Formats: sequence, structure tokens, C-alpha cells
Amino acid sequence: MSETEDPQGHWRDDPDNLLSPRSDPGAAAFGALGAEASSELNWFQMLSVRVQSRAEGSSRYPWWVLWSLLAGLLALNFTFTVFIVALPRVAGEFHTTTTVLTWTMVGPLLAYGLAAPILGKAGDIFGHRRLYLFGLAGAMVSAVLTALSSNVIMLLIARTLDGIQGAATGTASGALVNLVFRPQERVKAMGWWSLVGAGGPVLGVSLGAPIIQAYGWRALFWTQLLLLLLAFVVVSVVLPRRRGTAAEEIERKEKARRDFKTMDWIGSWSLSLSVTALMLGLSLGSTVGWTSPICITAWLTTVIMIGVFIYRINTAVNPLIPAHYFRRRNFVMPMGIRAAGNFAYFGGFFMFPILMEKGYNYSIAQVGGISIARPITFAICSPIAGYVAMRIGERTSTLAGASFLTLSLGLFAFLQPSTSVWFIALALALSGLGMGVAMPSSSAIMAYEVNPSEFGVMSAAQMLAMQVGEVAGIQVLETVQQSLVHRRGLTHASPGPALLATFHLPFVIGACVGALGIVCAFFVKRIPRELSRKRS
Repeated sequence: MSETEDPQGHWRDDPDNLLSPRSDPGAAAFGALGAEASSELNWFQMLSVRVQSRAEGSSRYPWWVLWSLLAGLLALNFTFTVFIVALPRVAGEFHTTTTVLTWTMVGPLLAYGLAAPILGKAGDIFGHRRLYLFGLAGAMVSAVLTALSSNVIMLLIARTLDGIQGAATGTASGALVNLVFRPQERVKAMGWWSLVGAGGPVLGVSLGAPIIQAYGWRALFWTQLLLLLLAFVVVSVVLPRRRGTAAEEIERKEKARRDFKTMDWIGSWSLSLSVTALMLGLSLGSTVGWTSPICITAWLTTVIMIGVFIYRINTAVNPLIPAHYFRRRNFVMPMGIRAAGNFAYFGGFFMFPILMEKGYNYSIAQVGGISIARPITFAICSPIAGYVAMRIGERTSTLAGASFLTLSLGLFAFLQPSTSVWFIALALALSGLGMGVAMPSSSAIMAYEVNPSEFGVMSAAQMLAMQVGEVAGIQVLETVQQSLVHRRGLTHASPGPALLATFHLPFVIGACVGALGIVCAFFVKRIPRELSRKRS
């Protein structure tokens, strides 16, 4: 990767090269040939050129890129939590059940798993900037279709399409952040990244709930459309699109097309299908039975497709992920940390409201009030943890985060009827602290091992590990708790202490899986700070 020295004398990865067709050949593949070189610029192009020139000359350029990307991510994720709250109202309007509408959450996860590996590779080939803009445009379409939905089928299709754009924006934005920041500063950037990831849904509840209350749930997505339009303009202006001659653009476009045609499609689809089948089986297992024909088919598909993927990465000319990466601890272990962490975090996230309502007879409003301790702690600690990790090292930071998360699940496992609300709030805060500390560092560790030309695929692999962990954590812990309820002959009307006891084992399981994240963190190799400076 080329390097340059900026006017202030600071060494950094050259964003002019990293985000331009000169090293990101597909920046031309999706766009007009030679359009930037034209002397007949409209007012938006003139503004874009002026802002880009000023941004590129600044030593703070990477942060310009980060803020613009995070503006888009905030517009994307702020509807997630509040729309879950609105599901009963939506179910009443469409004369269906909330059980059916849970597919508004499961559908996007499956679509994400199917699309992420291919879109991650497409970003590496065609350009992450264009892929990110494509994702924002897709999110606008999804928001409009959701707001205009006239029946439950149209709504489910609209929300499932949202998973595809999530794969585009998620993989592209993660790759762009890693490209423009120096290796030793990536952990700082990922800390702010986690802030938006955790804070967006909290902000969504604060702003979205009054919108739904006053204007209905459809107004939520019209509001999102306006935010997406604004984010699209900001990203289009800030992220650079370098000029080139028509001949250069044609050559780069042809190269991108050749690379796309020769990519390992069998390996890409095998990974996509294996992850999708696994998440489908996990999503349906608690409903139709873990040994039902559909689940057995999902498990077999997962195993077969993983076998095909392993075969392809070892034999294909242009494998999706080169096999040598899987021999590197700092590539494999961060994915284990992410999967284990999301299992524990989201499993606990899903079980907590049920625990408080059934075990302590809390109202929905009371549960919502105390639950906010987790995402707020996550959002506050993430950017701080990024700066702290630069001093203590990513490995130490990841170990601490995984330990905090495991301790949180352990505390939940020992809750008693007499436990105070402050103790419960502490357990919640530890959960948010653990994820907030572990996520930035685990991302930076993995990025350090990967060639910049493969950051898109790396981002996809990372996010797939997270989503599999999330779905597995929710489904496994819920299944265990419900099986204990049935085995003990309890009902919703049973005494709180009896129901509370059925949550102990699920949280023990969550803590054990969280402990696997600690084990993975122990196997991570420490990155010497002086070495990462040389790499920058």
C-alpha cells in the first residue's frame, strides 16, 4: 500500500490513493467515465470538488471520512430498537401476530448473511465508496417500501431487503475506516464506530417513540428517509472521487470487471449459504423443534457448505479469503471473540426484559428505564476504550472487555428475589462496558493482519461472526429457559421466585460462552506499538 507524507509532516495512509480509482479500481466501475475531469461541473460537483480538496489537504482527513460514514450509519440503525417496540401496533393494523412480525428482524439477518461475503468482495474489487453509496440508496428504497406497505407480505419483503443494504454499508464502511486510519489509530476510530452502533438505537427510542406516538409508525420511516438523503449528500461530498483521463478510467473499469468475473463464486456462495442456513436453523429451532426436518436440513446444509468453502479456499485460484489467513491467530481469534461476545451480550439482552417482567413483576416502562443502563454504558465507554487501548494494547483491552462481559452474565445467573435494583443495574452496566471495551480492539487486531485490498471481505467475515453469535445467543438461551418452565410445570401466573429460578441456567450458559471469548483473547498475539507505527 502506498504511503505519503502530508504537508504537516505526519505519515499516514494516503487517502487519495486508498479511495481513488488508482488503487481502488472499481471507483470508476460504478460511475461515469471521466465525469470528474469535465470542465462543465454543476453546482453540486463544484461544491463536492471544493470540499474534497479542502478535506484531503487536512491532517484531520481520516476523521472527516469517519464522521461522514457514521452519519450514514446513524440514519440506518436508529429505527431498529423503536420499530421492535411498535410491532404490536403494526400487528393490529395488518391483522397478524407479533410472532409473524418477528421475521422483520429475522429476515434482514438472513439476507445479510447471504449478501455480506459477496458484497464484501465486490467492495474490494469495485470500490468501497461506491458500495457504501449503493447501500445508502438501497436503504432509502427500503424505507419508502416500508412506509408504503399495505400488507404484511410487503412489509416483510421491505425489511428483508434492508438486510442487503446493511451488508453493503456495513462491510464498505468498516473497510473505509481501516483504509484511511493508520494501524495504531484504528482502535480509536472503531471506538467511535461502536458509539454510533450502540447509541443509535438508544437515540432512536428517544426520538422515534414520540414520532410513532404522534404520527404513527410509518412516519418513523419517512423521517429515516430524510436522514438518509442528508447522509447520502454528506458522504458524496466528503469521500473523494479522484479525477482521471478517459483512457485510465476505461482500463480500470475493465480490470474491475475481470476481477469480478474471476472471483471464486463457488466459495462465495458456499460461505453465504452456510451462514444463512445456520442462522435459519437457529431462528426456527425453538419454534418447530431442533430436530425437525427443516432444522436438520439447515444443519446438513451448513456442514456441507462449510466443507465446500474450506475446499475452495485451499484450491481456488482466487479464493474469497486466502487460506493463509486462517493460520493466523490474530485473524481467527477476533472472530471467535466477536461470536462469543455477541452470544453472551445479545442472549442476555433478549432475556433481561422477560426476567424482569416474570421474575420481579416489573412493568414494561420500568424495564425500559433500567435497560438503558447497558447501551448507554456501551456508548460512553467505546470511544474512551479506543484511546485507552492505544496505551495498554489491543490484546489487554480485549481481554478486559471479554472478562467484564462474562462477569456480567455470571452476576445475572445468581440473581435472587431479594436482589436490589442497583445490583441489577451494575450487571447491566458491566455488560455494556464489556462490549464497549472489546469491540474496538478486536476489530483493530483483525485489520492489522489483512492486506488493505481485502478489507471488505474481512469486514464481512467479522460481521458474519457477530450475527451468528447474536442469533445463537438469543435462541439458545430462550430455548433453555422455556424448557425449564415446561419441565417444572410453571405458567405465566406462577410465583415470581419460581420463574426467576428458570433464568439461572441460561445465564450460566451465556457466561460460559462469554468465557470462550476470554480464551480466544489469551491466544491473540500482542501488537508492539512501535511495530504498528512502522506499518503505518
